[in-house]
Order: sequence, then structure tokens, then C-alpha cells
Amino acid sequence: MGKEGSGIGKTGFQEKTVTDLRQLIATSASLYGERVRYQYKDAAGAIVNYTYNEFYRDMNAFGTALSLLGLMGKTVAVIGDTHPAYVVTYFAVVNGNGVIVPLDKEINDDEVVNFVKRSHAEAIVYTASFHERMAGIAARLETVSHLIAIDPQAPLPADARFVLWRELVKQGLAAMLAGNHSYLDVTIDLDKTCALLFTSGTTGTSKGVMLSQRNLAAATNASCLTMSHMTCDSVLVSVLPINHTYEMTCGHLAAANKGATTFINDSIRYVVRNMQEVKPTAMLFVPLFVETIHKRIWDSIEKKGMKKKVRAAMKLSHALRRVGVDLRKKLFDEVLSVFGGRLGSVVCGGAPVNQALLDDFEAFGIPILNGYGITECAPLVAVNLLGKARKNSVGRPVPGCRVRIAYEENSTTGEILVKGDNVMKGYFEDPEATAAAFTEDGWFRTGDVGYIDKDGYIYITGRKKNVIILSNGKNIYPEEIEQYLSSIDLIAECVVVGRKNDLGETVLTALIYPDEKKTEGLSRDEVMTRMREAVNEVNKNLPVFKQVHGLEIRDSEFEKTTTKKIKRYKVR
Repeated sequence: MGKEGSGIGKTGFQEKTVTDLRQLIATSASLYGERVRYQYKDAAGAIVNYTYNEFYRDMNAFGTALSLLGLMGKTVAVIGDTHPAYVVTYFAVVNGNGVIVPLDKEINDDEVVNFVKRSHAEAIVYTASFHERMAGIAARLETVSHLIAIDPQAPLPADARFVLWRELVKQGLAAMLAGNHSYLDVTIDLDKTCALLFTSGTTGTSKGVMLSQRNLAAATNASCLTMSHMTCDSVLVSVLPINHTYEMTCGHLAAANKGATTFINDSIRYVVRNMQEVKPTAMLFVPLFVETIHKRIWDSIEKKGMKKKVRAAMKLSHALRRVGVDLRKKLFDEVLSVFGGRLGSVVCGGAPVNQALLDDFEAFGIPILNGYGITECAPLVAVNLLGKARKNSVGRPVPGCRVRIAYEENSTTGEILVKGDNVMKGYFEDPEATAAAFTEDGWFRTGDVGYIDKDGYIYITGRKKNVIILSNGKNIYPEEIEQYLSSIDLIAECVVVGRKNDLGETVLTALIYPDEKKTEGLSRDEVMTRMREAVNEVNKNLPVFKQVHGLEIRDSEFEKTTTKKIKRYKVR
């Protein structure tokens, strides 16, 4: 079958092991009590502190309210912006042996209705930004018994199904004080589906991933062990979509187990401002955030005419570090201040990141740890560790997760296969897709292609569904070529596809959306000329069969998922 990667091993940091999500919150409340779990801005812009004790109290109160409504153990959808009440809802539902269905707030109304009906959700909890939309689609949600609003900024519709989240919490708390233990006494079924996640992905086909408490507990424990640098004094800024498994597992489940404080970003436009206000010590990013901030930093450096000076300082710093002298905080204070000045590490998932960008951030004093995950694995599979990162790799398998490669014949790469307690139960009401997702001996087929080196580090080269087969039979994974092209500063975004030429041969073609700032004032022909020159320079370092010969310039960005992955199936 192929080579199997070894786990990361012990980090030396003592963690409390998570057995289920109720125990996670109960133990965190007992350990961290009045420490701040969340900070967020209310409708008036004032910062609100929300403690570990308050979280535990509200989880039990809302869970009891669900019991009073006949919804305990049922399926509940949740949609909207990141908010403590959103996370409380998530925990309250799953810890009553129910099924939580986190929906992407960016999907359209038809998709919301479709997913609610597909999941058989009997209630929907939503945040303030979704209030108007929920009122508009309520009539189409005839199977939903309760529409629960978190701090809406407008009155509830006349529909009797609408109710305030905070009112339910009050009712649940009163019932608990009166002796109602219907929720508190529930025995957690670790292997029952507790979360149903509809993949938005880049292929256009949404499947319902079924995760259990065993899956989420395993992923949380692995995340805590790999983020050994995070402690109860750590501060994060939450910027990724809350429905995304990576954000939920690492940014909320693991962070709660660590005793960390999470500031909820009030708008994607204000990420840098928030970081400068809150001064985070750790962050979770996806590649687009890394690329955007990297460009912003270098644009600022170039405007000040400091590019040569900064590059010289980076060389000097590198030489000094080799002899044990680290002056990065002094040399790059202005760059570090963009992130608040205390950022010790960034974990980046979702897709591989251009190594040149990671090298720059490392030089400035901000290590970015590239990792690998997939929703079906809850989602963590592998990650680099502080001080042990390997270039161009997504790291070694996390504890409790085994990885092997199904090497293709006469190839040094193959499909990445995963086994462990973090791997999903299957796809909701889709036994055929579930069967196809696993090998005969129970390994999950990720659909990603790569290899493992002798030390167990994983390298991803592409995705099976995206492979381009050239006329000479060579298989090309476009993601690899796109990584090479990303070094061209004229390019904002690109997708590599196979196009037929006049001879009927498949030619690697780059569809490029230029960086508007870098190409400002240039005609379309001038942009094409400069782009072709830059691509030709990249081609010089590539084998002939991997060289890009076709170029197409786009006038608009590619359509993306909420985690900023380009939707390849919509690229024409």
C-alpha cells in the first residue's frame, strides 16, 4: 500500500485529556473560572467579557431549555457570525446527544432551506446579521418548530416560532434551579453523530460529513498537543468562519481546553486593527490571509523606499541567528507591530502556502506553521511544530492519527490515506459515497496526492480530481504549478488548467487575475507582455512537461468559498 507516517510524539506539555465536549467545558470552568473565554463587541461597539463560568452556566441553561421545548437530542441548525452564544449553542446541542448543523452564512436562501430540510433540522439558531434573511425564508421552513434569535437588532416577526435565545437561557436556568436535571443527567454517546457539516469545498458537490463526539475529542486532544506553545495566558483573534471545522476545533474547542482568551473579530475589514488593539499571541489563518498581509507589508516597505534596507536586515538577522543572536524584535519592530507586537505563532491550514512567504514571516519573527486538515478528519491530520517545521511540508501526523500513501505505479506520489479516531463516521444518508471514501481495510481516502519523507513529514502535490493529463500521458497537478507562479508579484490569483491547442494537444494554461496595484497604468497588452516574461522566467526552472505555455488574463477575481479557496469547478 505504501509508506506510513509516524506521529509527532510527546511535546512535554501536560494537557487534560478531553473525553467528551461536556467534560471539556466543565473542566475548563473548574480550572479557569472567572478568566475571560471570549471578548467581543456589542451592537454599540463596547467590548464585552464572557468568562468560562458564564459559558458553562449558559450551556447547561440552554441545553435545559432545549429539553423543555422537546428539542434535546434533536437536530438543530446554527448560522451567522461568530458569537459566544453561537458556540454555546454548538456545545449545548451536542452535549444533549443532539446533532448540530453549522451552516455557512454566505450561502444563498435556497441553499439554507435545502440544507435545513436535508438535515431534518427541527430548530434554527441564528445571529443578528441573519435576522432579516431568516424572517424572509421562515415560511419555507415549515418543518422547523423554533427559530431562535441571538441578540437581534429588530423586533421578532409575528410568527410564533420566533423566540429570543437569551429568553430561553433564562427559562432553562430557572428550570435548573427548580431541580430540572433532564439535560445535566444525559449520558454522552461518544459514537453517535453529533455534528453534520455540509462541505462547501471547491468541487461544487456538497456532502454531509457526520462527526461524533469521539471524532471531535480526538481532534481536540491532537490540536492541544501540537499547539503546546498555547497556554491559559494566550490570546487569539478569531477571524475564520465559525462553521469551518478548522476554526471550531482549533480556535474554540482546543482553545477552551487550554484556558485561552479569544477576541472575536468584528469585521474582516478590521483584522489588522483588531490585532493591534488586542495584541494576540497566536492566530489561525488560511493561505489567503497570509498572502494578503504579506503583500500589504511589502507594499508599505516599497512605498517607503526601504526594500533593499529591509532585505539587508533580513540577511544580517539570519546570519546572527546562526550564531545564537536574535535581534528580530528590534530590527523588524514596525512589521511586528502590524500584528500587535506579541504574535508568537500562526497555524495556517486549508491549503499549502508558498514557502517564500513563510520564510519572510520567519525572518521577521513570526513563525507560520503550515498544517493539513480535511473536514472528514475533524479536521486535523498533520501540522508543523515550532522549531521543527520542514520547508514545503505540512508537517507530521498529529497524535492519534495515522497517515499512509497509496503510491501510484511508477510514481513517487500517491493518494494520502488517513486512519484514526478523528476520521468521520461517513456521509449523511449517502452509503455509496461513504463506501467509496474508504479502502477495504478502513483507511479514509482524502483525495489529496503527496508523499512522506523518511522522517515522516507529509508533502502535498495536488488533488486527484484536479489532475491534468497531458497528451504525452504525464499527470500534472495544477496546485504545484500554481505554487511556482505565486512567486510572481504581478499575480494576485491564478488557476492552472489544461487547454487544447490547434493541434489538439493539451497545454498548461494559467488563468491570471493581475495584482491591480502592480499593474496600475498598464494597458492590457503591456500586462500580458510583462506577465509572459515573468512566467517564462519561472518556466526556466521547470521540466518541459511542467512549463506553462498558455496565458489568459482575467478582469475579475475568482469565485471563492468562505475559507477563501477558489471554486475550481466554476473556472472555465
